[in-house]
Amino acid sequence: MSRPPEPATAEPRWLRYAITAVALAFLLLNLALPLAVVFAEALRKGWQAYAAAIADPDALAALRLTLLVAGIAVPVNMVFGLAASWAIAKFDFRGRSLLVTLIDLPFSVSPVVAGLIYVLVFGLSGWAGPWLAANGIQVIFAVPGLVLATMFTTFPFVARELIPLMEEQGRDEEEAALSLGAGGFATFWRVTLPNIRWALLYGVLLSTARAMGEFGAVSVVSGHIRGLTNTLPLHIEILYNEYNFVAAFAVASTLAGLALVTLAIKTLLEWRYGAELAAGGHQP
Repeated sequence: MSRPPEPATAEPRWLRYAITAVALAFLLLNLALPLAVVFAEALRKGWQAYAAAIADPDALAALRLTLLVAGIAVPVNMVFGLAASWAIAKFDFRGRSLLVTLIDLPFSVSPVVAGLIYVLVFGLSGWAGPWLAANGIQVIFAVPGLVLATMFTTFPFVARELIPLMEEQGRDEEEAALSLGAGGFATFWRVTLPNIRWALLYGVLLSTARAMGEFGAVSVVSGHIRGLTNTLPLHIEILYNEYNFVAAFAVASTLAGLALVTLAIKTLLEWRYGAELAAGGHQP
């Protein structure tokens, strides 16, 4: 009897080990090692210096501002992502392809360019600048400018997580609910949202992580005013440029800690979503 052919996807064991070793080495060099260096440098002068850098009023103000900006930008982008995904996946309309393209725009435009655009629009010499100044409204070099810049760089994440999933699910369940007399809001709350809740949370998580770590666009519109318009990434840059390396790495470790918490939540969501899919619990 002839020997059955090996599957086309079967690779030699040495090749699998080599690929795994390359992947692990890449992660070690580009992720684990820099992260370890951040915490090592932050603690180089002991816990007292570390705690003093974290408790510095400017650092605390930067942390509060970072959380404030993310707390405003992320919910707004969540609402936009839900609305855009619903429209794209559930309806056919003129301009649908253009909307999909515009959602991907922040992925192709430099954040610095986005910040400059807001300066040209809302700055003192910009299109809306004179009117804003006359009415006592400040956008650039203030919290509204930081929020706008952060919203621009983070708004694709929720929509990009939801659109493929909602397109794959189709419209049958929503149409059935509507035919049975359910209203639009009830259909969304009882049919659509249970089907997309894990993808929605995942998109919100990615958007939050990007919002807290955004540098380029925020740097352009912030004005770098200590204690007022400096987010954590900007405060780290100032400390590093002042050769205050311990404080810079200490604050950077705070930002890295927030990223690690985000990663832990992401892993939990992936595990929970995968378990629910395996059990068939994604159905409403």
